[in-house]
Amino acid sequence: MAPVKRLLTSSSLLGALFLTHFYPEWSINESFLSTFLGLLSFVFTVLFVWSVVLYPKYFSPLRHLPGPAGNSLLMGQFATIRKEPTGKPQQRWINELSNDGLIRYMNHFNQERLLITSPKALAEVLTIRNYDFVKPSLILAGLGRLLGIGVFLAEGEEHKAQRKNLMPAFAYRHIKDLYPIFWAKSSEMVKAITETLQSEGGKDTSDLNKAPVVEIGNWSSRSTLDIIGQAGMGKDFGAIKDPTTELNATYRKAFEPSAQGQMLALLGLFLPMWLVGAIPVKRNREVSEAAQTVRRVCRRLIEQKKQKLSSKEAGVDIITVALSSGGFTEENLVDQMMTFLVAGHETTATAMVWAVYALCQQPYHQTRLREEIRAKLPSIDDPAAYVTAEMLDRLPFLHAFCNEVLRLHAPIALTLRQAAKNTSICGHYVPKGTRINVCPGAVNTSKELWGPDALEFKPERWMGPGNVNNKSGGATSNYAFLTFLHGPRSCIGQAFAKAEFAVLVAGLVGRFEMELENKESEIKIQSGLVARPKGGMKVRMRAVEGW
Repeated sequence: MAPVKRLLTSSSLLGALFLTHFYPEWSINESFLSTFLGLLSFVFTVLFVWSVVLYPKYFSPLRHLPGPAGNSLLMGQFATIRKEPTGKPQQRWINELSNDGLIRYMNHFNQERLLITSPKALAEVLTIRNYDFVKPSLILAGLGRLLGIGVFLAEGEEHKAQRKNLMPAFAYRHIKDLYPIFWAKSSEMVKAITETLQSEGGKDTSDLNKAPVVEIGNWSSRSTLDIIGQAGMGKDFGAIKDPTTELNATYRKAFEPSAQGQMLALLGLFLPMWLVGAIPVKRNREVSEAAQTVRRVCRRLIEQKKQKLSSKEAGVDIITVALSSGGFTEENLVDQMMTFLVAGHETTATAMVWAVYALCQQPYHQTRLREEIRAKLPSIDDPAAYVTAEMLDRLPFLHAFCNEVLRLHAPIALTLRQAAKNTSICGHYVPKGTRINVCPGAVNTSKELWGPDALEFKPERWMGPGNVNNKSGGATSNYAFLTFLHGPRSCIGQAFAKAEFAVLVAGLVGRFEMELENKESEIKIQSGLVARPKGGMKVRMRAVEGW
């Protein structure tokens, strides 16, 4: 669209010059400026009518695809999308609209969006022709400020090279060696929460209704930040012990929801992100300062790791592997670290929040998990104890529970792609520039893929006969579980995240009984990079003796 706008502006400029010079009687008051503005207004009005009314309704090659009813004349489904949590309208549409893999809906100014719904369509977008579909510039400019242009945002050949050079750090043979670190941090988190409960009057463990209230999202973010620091970068950030540490305080401030941030996000739908990011408001200053702080910390860590490499002291973590590959400049390595710091702790922390919510909604799962954990894992208080991958593999219900949390409460409910060229999906022609919605929040709850109970929380779906883990969850395709995506753009840290998540849940449930502070209140979701409860997840917690 930008080249078209530049062409129309140039045409209006040339037209005004031509008229005022050769046919002044046809110009507006024989004034170049008035004529230029008049022509510009006219051509942009024509463009608006064409792109907002005529093209999507009468000429788009996608107009015959099924879509939701109740479109606004000019804004399509924009009001519904803004009002509901990210991914919720798409979740409803995928289960209500008959389709062959594609659903078309309109966003602001009737911009077309394609929601991918079937395994075949998902395979084409994510695997077969994945580099035909790139992240829109809106995402790159917005997320790139805090994430850097690392493996999560890179495209094409650059992405292939980055992923290849980073893969050794995420091989299973390496991940299984990190379980003791996960367990040590889980133990540290549990002990710190226990001390907090005792200091707030929680020594009487007999009555959960009188137990102190904890905001679990705060603890989960601090714990996962420490884990990605130590297991991924060889540095303990100390966030569990001290929430005011530089990096934790920076991220909490950067990700804190604000009305100003929501307004800037809204403006980003209509204005270039470079312009939105340049608006001199408090929120933009906070994000810029946060990015500078994180970059500074990352550079310091890289320098320390270089010194250890020279003395052959470095381990097999993300920074070491990336440095050893020789495939990254120092600035690009900073981008990789920024990516893993955010993606490696906020997503798992969000999953922890929803795990606690599920446990509070169905307390009998707490009992079953606690019995399994205490029977097969050492006490969280034993300083000499550690947990291995093989030990955790013997906890089938823990894995089933974690998989169901990740299915029903995908931390990132929706991700965007854009057709980089004229292409097709399931035989339907897709013009260059078309926005594509890959929506884990919808696909993970598709009744066609998961059955009539797709919207219910049922860990048992992940367990087969004899309590053996059912890796598909009973779904009809691997593409039905989209939390980590699939193909070359799938989450490179999937094994790391799932192991870390399971160990943290084991420590938390093994020690505590939990219930929501307000059982009757409706949970409202705060949309953002990740989907978290608005106001946090506040739960009453008491330590259960005997472990």
